[in-house]
Amino acid sequence: MSEHKIDIFDTTLRDGEQVPGCKLNTTEKVKLALELELLGVDIIEAGFPISSPGDFHSVEQIAKAVKDVTVCGLTRAVQKDIEVAADALKFANRPRIHTGIGSSDNHIKYKFNTTREKIIERATAAVKLARNLVPDVEFFAEDAGRADIVFLAQLIEAVIAAGATVVNIPDTTGFCLPHQYAEKIAYLVSNVKGIEKATISCHCHNDLGLATANSLAGVIAGARQIECTINGIGERAGNTSLEEVAMAIKKHPELGLYTNIESTRLHGLSKQVSDTMRMPVQPNKAIVGDNAFAHSSGIHQDGFLKEATTYEIIDPMEVGADISKIVLTARSGRSALAFRFKKLGHDFTRDQVDVLYERFLAVADEKKEVTDEDLASLASSI
Repeated sequence: MSEHKIDIFDTTLRDGEQVPGCKLNTTEKVKLALELELLGVDIIEAGFPISSPGDFHSVEQIAKAVKDVTVCGLTRAVQKDIEVAADALKFANRPRIHTGIGSSDNHIKYKFNTTREKIIERATAAVKLARNLVPDVEFFAEDAGRADIVFLAQLIEAVIAAGATVVNIPDTTGFCLPHQYAEKIAYLVSNVKGIEKATISCHCHNDLGLATANSLAGVIAGARQIECTINGIGERAGNTSLEEVAMAIKKHPELGLYTNIESTRLHGLSKQVSDTMRMPVQPNKAIVGDNAFAHSSGIHQDGFLKEATTYEIIDPMEVGADISKIVLTARSGRSALAFRFKKLGHDFTRDQVDVLYERFLAVADEKKEVTDEDLASLASSI
C-alpha cells in the first residue's frame, strides 16, 4: 500500500492565540515558532498581519526566524488585507497567504448580506491577487461544514482555477459528524474539476468534541493537510489537537498515511505552550495530560504491571513523557501496592503485603491518593 504524506498546518500562534487571555508577544511567538519547526510541522500560521501592528511584526519576525517551514499569514478576501500579509511575509523562504470568505448560506445571508454569485466573485478576485504576490495561496471556505455541497464544489472549483494551491474546508462551528465531514471531502475529490491541482485541507473545531475524529475522517477521504493546534487550543471549545491527530496517524499505519512530526517533542512543547499561553492542560487530555499514562484502578494496575500494552497503546517515551505512573487509591490492589513499595526499596513477602494492604486501605479511605510518605510510614509498621 502506498503511503500519503499529511501536511501538518499549525495555527497555535493564530487561531490558538484567539483564546481570551492567551495573547502572545513577538518574542514568545518566535520562540514557539522555532519549537514548532523542530517538532516537524509543515506550515506555521503565524498570525493575521492586518489585525494590528504587533501581529504584523510577529509574522515578519517569524518569517525571518524559521528556515525549513512554510510561514502563513491569514487575511480576509480584502485587497488591503492581502497586500499587508504579503508585505509581512516578504522575508519568508516559503510564504503562504491564507485568504477566504464564508461559504454557508448562513454566512452569506447574515454575515455578508450578499449572494452566492458575489461570494464566488470576491473569492476568485482575492485568490488572483494573492497569487500575484506569493506562489502559494490557501483559500478557506468558512463554515464549509454547513455549506450546500453543490455550491461549495462550485466555489472550490472557481478558486482553484484562479490559482489556489490549497483549499481549506473548515468545519468552523464544529457541526459535522465524522461521516458527514468525510462525505464532503469525498464529494469534492470526485466532483471538482482540477481538484488534483490543489491540496485539500481540514480545519475542524471542537464544539461537539469531534475535531480530531472529523480531521481523521477528512484525510481518510482524501484530504492531505490537517490544521491544528498544540493542546487543541482555539476559539470556543478549541481546534483539532495536533498531538492527537499525529499520534492517531502514527498508531494506525494501515491508513497508509504519515506525518513528519517528531513525536518525542510533543509532551515538552505541550507544557511550553501551556505555560507561555497561561492555558492549563486538563489532566485527562489525550497524549499530553498528566493522567494520560497514570493508572489508579486495581484491575488496570494489575494488567499494566504484567504487560504494559494491556492498558497503554502508546509508550510514554514516544511522546516525550515521563514513565507511566501507578497512583495508589482505595481502588488499588495488592500488586500495585507491592510494586510501589519495591520502588521505595522494600521487598516485602506476600504475607507482609497482605497485612500492609489492610492498613493501606484504612489510609486510602481517608485520602484521595496515598503518597510515598504514607507508604514509608506503613513500611515502618512492619
